[in-house]
Amino acid sequence: MAEIKPRATDAYPLATDGIATQDGLRGDDGPEAERVSREDRATGVAGEKFVTYDRSAVMRAVKSRDTKPELAVRVLLRPIAPGYRLNRADLPGKPDIVYASRKLAIFVHGCFWHGHNCTRGARSPKANADYWRAKIARNCDRDVKTLAAYAAMGWRTLVVYECELKDKASLSARFAEALGTQEAASAKRK
Repeated sequence: MAEIKPRATDAYPLATDGIATQDGLRGDDGPEAERVSREDRATGVAGEKFVTYDRSAVMRAVKSRDTKPELAVRVLLRPIAPGYRLNRADLPGKPDIVYASRKLAIFVHGCFWHGHNCTRGARSPKANADYWRAKIARNCDRDVKTLAAYAAMGWRTLVVYECELKDKASLSARFAEALGTQEAASAKRK
């Protein structure tokens, strides 16, 4: 297994030999490894430099494409109607999945990030709460504007929230109906 090198964004001091002290150890990880006290980590030991925690690095690590919910939606769409395109940057809001010939854009939203009215989406962070409320409100406003832009272009949109993936049968039926496949037509007749 490859050794994990500390990054400049870790919230732990770096020992002079470049090994992170995340686990409270300095030097090699052998039995003679020296324990670093909490006070040493807080104040710094001679020869150590502190690396500050970088929130923006954490946020940069949040994926914008090929997320697990998006992959799950693609698995459901493939048997219904293959031939979609991903993340079209020339369309408003850069939809996750696009059926251009059918003028259908599908957005896969995370419940928290887009303020969905479910248990996960209704949860609000306790730290820096004002910032997060404003951020999620801006996301919701942007979603409304994006959907309005598609309506003005004559396109249809489908928004799938992360929590809706729990009921795959219902979601597949919704996709089939939106895509106008034979399965949807036979389901309406029954």
